[in-house]
Amino acid sequence: MQFDLKLPLLGFEAVSKMELQKIDEIFLRLESIGEGPTFTLINPFALREYSFDIPSSLQALMGITPESNLLIYNIMILQTPIEKSSINFVAPLIFNTDNQTMAQIIVDNRADFGIAEPISNYLKGPSDV
Repeated sequence: MQFDLKLPLLGFEAVSKMELQKIDEIFLRLESIGEGPTFTLINPFALREYSFDIPSSLQALMGITPESNLLIYNIMILQTPIEKSSINFVAPLIFNTDNQTMAQIIVDNRADFGIAEPISNYLKGPSDV
């Protein structure tokens, strides 16, 4: 599904349209249409408790209402092995599937969200099962 950016991605201000492709229930691929970056995204709700408020100005910009169908994902920096990968919980991506708009926001004042949290903090080992 293609999305129009309502706010630029940090560091990629020239990108205006991106395509979201589901890999599985946890991972997705976000690719710019034309020249630009490709990101691996992760569903934060599969890993942890994750909530934040969407500013009213962004809600208006993206046409978000209480009935809107929203998706929330985080950018993941992939490493080998995957346990060395990290997740940015501070700058989530919000997708409104009703009107195909998206934006990235910065979640302020949350000491429990890191900008490069190791995914190993959330993986279950054999002794955790």
